[in-house]
Amino acid sequence: MLVLVRHGESTANAAGLLLGRIDAPLTERGLAQAAAVGPLLGAVRSLVSSPLRRALDTAVALHTGVDVAVDERWIEVDYGVFDGQALRDVPADVWREWRADPTYRPEGGETLAEAQARVGEACEELFATDGAGARREDGDVVVVSHVSPIKAAVSWALGADAGLAWRLHLATASVTRVAWGASGPLLETFNEVPGR
Repeated sequence: MLVLVRHGESTANAAGLLLGRIDAPLTERGLAQAAAVGPLLGAVRSLVSSPLRRALDTAVALHTGVDVAVDERWIEVDYGVFDGQALRDVPADVWREWRADPTYRPEGGETLAEAQARVGEACEELFATDGAGARREDGDVVVVSHVSPIKAAVSWALGADAGLAWRLHLATASVTRVAWGASGPLLETFNEVPGR
């Protein structure tokens, strides 16, 4: 099983900023959220994280007892010139184009289609040979990442294009599970939040 955990609330999330590659730390609330996710996890075979601090700190706060390995493919989308801007300050015409076209590239940034390709590669590697890499008795693979890569993994599992991301809401410190079914990847749960 692939268990995807979105990092806890960061200082930029709390301020309502578009957060891509900026390395914002977790808030106290974010650390508490991350600790609350730990009990939702079963046995953990391996723990992978984005290289960004908010994901790494979340991975540590899960208290799995497993060392954290960093995989760059799980880093957040690069929002380019919009990284760190207040969501309300992104021009309406930019939002329209971004939502309509998965190949839209913000200046200096990355497209959702590119993010889906790199995350898809990581998922394909994990689920190689008919899911044998993820379907093991000794525990799950837990990946701590960000909103866009997790949505990209869900799109990969469902065989959807990157545009699906705009139709999904993913809370901070949430859990999404992807298993291997009879015909390939199977989305088991989406956006599980402790206490809800």
